[in-house]
Amino acid sequence: MTAAAGEAQDRARPGARPRARTAHGVVEGRTGPGGTAVFRGIPYAAPPVGARRFAAPAPPEPWDGVRDAGAYGPTAPKVPYPDAFAALLPDPEIPGDDCLNLNVWTPAPAVGQEPGARLPVMVWIHGGALTRGSSAVPVYDGSAFARDGVVLVSLNYRLGVLGYGLFPDAPANRGLLDQIAALTWVRENIAAFGGDPGRVTVFGESAGAISVGALLAAPRAAGLFHRAVLQSGPPEALPRDRVRAMVRRMAGLLKVPATAEAFTAASLPDLLAAQAAVLRRSSPLVGGPAFGLVIDPDTLPLDPLEAAAATDVPLLVGWTAEEYRLWLAPTGGMRLLDRLGPLSVALGRIRSGKDRTAVRALRAERPGTGPADLVGHLLTDRLLRDPLRRLAGSERRTAPSFVYEFAWPSGVPGLGSCHALELGFVFDTLDVPESAWLAGPDAPAELAREMHGAWVRFAVEGDPGWAPWNGEGPPKVFGGPSPGEAPRAGAPATVEAGAPGSASAATPRALP
Repeated sequence: MTAAAGEAQDRARPGARPRARTAHGVVEGRTGPGGTAVFRGIPYAAPPVGARRFAAPAPPEPWDGVRDAGAYGPTAPKVPYPDAFAALLPDPEIPGDDCLNLNVWTPAPAVGQEPGARLPVMVWIHGGALTRGSSAVPVYDGSAFARDGVVLVSLNYRLGVLGYGLFPDAPANRGLLDQIAALTWVRENIAAFGGDPGRVTVFGESAGAISVGALLAAPRAAGLFHRAVLQSGPPEALPRDRVRAMVRRMAGLLKVPATAEAFTAASLPDLLAAQAAVLRRSSPLVGGPAFGLVIDPDTLPLDPLEAAAATDVPLLVGWTAEEYRLWLAPTGGMRLLDRLGPLSVALGRIRSGKDRTAVRALRAERPGTGPADLVGHLLTDRLLRDPLRRLAGSERRTAPSFVYEFAWPSGVPGLGSCHALELGFVFDTLDVPESAWLAGPDAPAELAREMHGAWVRFAVEGDPGWAPWNGEGPPKVFGGPSPGEAPRAGAPATVEAGAPGSASAATPRALP
């Protein structure tokens, strides 16, 4: 009996688990809701251990027999979120060396073995400041995409110093190279799961969106995807000295040279402890040294924003109405900025590079806005919204760009329409308990259906359901008023109390 005949026989057996044959071996997944299937923890590259710790990704070793793909694979080595954010952002940690793995949800677990099976594919790249996160976050469950006719792939990639530390003796942007390796795996293997390698949409949020911007600019990623979604993250590269400073600080703590060779000889626990120490001095709003993508002749030769603005890839880009509240509210930053009053606005204006005219315009657009919110909007415009607008409105683009804003305010007092809040809506996973950590109880399922449906339409048709952006005017708004309108009733205005606890979404705690 041939292998293909054996697999067909297995599928015909009552209760058989779905199987697919990849270039490296057969994987066995699990049946999902409505007859869909999910395959978890499939390696797309060799474990990055030993001499491979700071090397470009290498192909995985083939395996004999059937590999079980019923559970999420190991997550990339990382340090936990600080307590204030760990209560809001689920981040499972799964030990193991084989962390360069991916997951596939498919609406047709057997159709990949049949001629003509070509379903649209979406590839998810998680966020987490390039230092945290994984594909195992429950909110990222891809069942709703499979339910709606899309093959959903999510992946892990190297984080922090392992993925983005800058060394003189190692390739730069290794996390980006991991993502390209995963997309190459998709091109070569997704047909076995019913997907069409010629209809791939890559999408990501926060650091995942920054990664998508880099993929748009990376020569090695050309042709691996055909549409792109950037949620709350712009194409950007950090100054090399800013990234190199993180490695130097770690080297000082480890008492070793700032080289990949020396960092390879260090134990992983020691590396992570040093990384945790240097990360405590980094902030997405105030700057300073950080791990991030850098301009590099081999992997990212041009400024990502400039390069992405000249692509012919259709784009869906957007942000939440109050991104900054996730960064400021849990740590008490909103209260501090409000207490500083005009001084905080002046400092925010200087930090954001905005002039007084911009502040006056913001006050007119958002009457009654306090100092903390003014500073938050100024910095968010500079760091996120302005570059995304430039990307979407570039005159060099020949493909359409669709722009949105997510404006529904969280049920958690003080968070408002904060960074990452839209994720449970995009994945239509509001029934997952971890979604309530950010959204609170009773988030509107109809809004999740609307937003998730737009992402599916973009992947299937290249049109999420509203007009392309022409460089002017307001974006499409989900769950709130258009810019300039009055805030929706019940939108939290100040940080008082009521964030979900880390152990249970029903356990409240007070925000600082």
